[in-house]
Amino acid sequence: MISPVLSNIFLHYVLDEWFTEVVQPRLRGPSTLVRYADDFVMLFAYKDDAERVLLVLGKRLGRFGLEIHPDKSRMVDFRYQPQASAAGVGKGLATNFKFLGFVHVWVVSRRGKPVVRQQMAKDRLARALRGISEQCRRMQHRPMREQHRRLCLRLRGLYGYFGISGNYRRLSELADKARACWRKWLSRRSNARRLTWEQFASILEYLPLPVAVIRHLRASP
Repeated sequence: MISPVLSNIFLHYVLDEWFTEVVQPRLRGPSTLVRYADDFVMLFAYKDDAERVLLVLGKRLGRFGLEIHPDKSRMVDFRYQPQASAAGVGKGLATNFKFLGFVHVWVVSRRGKPVVRQQMAKDRLARALRGISEQCRRMQHRPMREQHRRLCLRLRGLYGYFGISGNYRRLSELADKARACWRKWLSRRSNARRLTWEQFASILEYLPLPVAVIRHLRASP
């Protein structure tokens, strides 16, 4: 546990204080830095400010033996762009970004207003399912109730983190594939016969897995 704490202290000096005390006073417009551990997003009102900071960011980190991950660092034009005019705006730049396991993207709400939604990133969904599959594989010969208890804990943890407004469809996909994964490994407990969906449904009647649920609600614009 000491390593993440030291990392946060180190990056507070290397990045946070430098951005506030050195970078922001030299920018043309407003800006913000959002950092969690070693993941961070910088937001700028003007593209030229972003380009200037990107040029010096690598040098700043290099002074302390750090470097920018080439596959995870990019400039994004995150202004709202209606579909009708998006083709000529921000050409060459991505219009969404991933941060802390979520894809941040502009959508139009049911009331017709542009809003930013956070959806579980596909690679995080794939990683979560790989973890569930590995857990089911390791415990396939343990008592059914123990398997159920551990799998419920894992799913509730994922719902607790990713259960945010606008992400229900991705959570439902996670829940469906988690059930299928559990059935697959239960079927491999014995070579005698395969567990049918009807038999598995009977198991779920008395050992139900938690359904997808939104834990973090926000007011609709």
